[in-house]
Amino acid sequence: MLCVPIEPPPSPWMFPDVEASESDDLVAMGADLAPGTLLAAYRSGLFPMPGEGLDGLLWWSPLERGVLPLDGLRVSRSMRQSRRRMEIRVDTAFDEVLQGCAAPGRAGGWIDPDIAVAYCRLHELGWAHSVEAWQGGRLVGGLYGFVLGGLFSGESMFHRARDASKVALMGLVDLLCDEHAHRRILDVQWQTPHLKSLGVHTISRASYLGRLDLALEVPVPAAFR
Repeated sequence: MLCVPIEPPPSPWMFPDVEASESDDLVAMGADLAPGTLLAAYRSGLFPMPGEGLDGLLWWSPLERGVLPLDGLRVSRSMRQSRRRMEIRVDTAFDEVLQGCAAPGRAGGWIDPDIAVAYCRLHELGWAHSVEAWQGGRLVGGLYGFVLGGLFSGESMFHRARDASKVALMGLVDLLCDEHAHRRILDVQWQTPHLKSLGVHTISRASYLGRLDLALEVPVPAAFR
């Protein structure tokens, strides 16, 4: 694990002004998944994700952005019980977490081989990280995301045991709660009914971009250095 992320060569692509795109979550198409391109995208408030019925590489910045306040995670009794039975680890099985998130047949699955390779490369460079739930020496769930200063962009999570992905999320929130917590962003991109039940709410794109500017000035959480 790298202590200091390696800054890759800059992207040759120019992304459009996110704030000028006022009518759609989809902001751009094309470019590539090189590390420098991904860094430029996240710094601009964009992220890549395939779109149903659309070809090519797509870049999104939702008009209503899903975020989880670090003091707003809803923890059920079941989650607390599961947490006591599981151990949280960071970056000990990034590839396996990514494979779990990309497992074929998952409802709403979107992680294709190109995405998987791109985020493995980001992990090698120290920008992408996994938070894992272990039980009895076995990986039972986890999540992975992109870390940039005070931004943690949660990309996907999976579970092989009850509540294991939620336990990993609990662990992530704990890791982000330091003296800079009030300026950090836990970005989940879109609010879904499941994420809403965990405390995720939406903020406007303009609000997100304003908070992002502040978050990028914050040090990376100690667990991900």
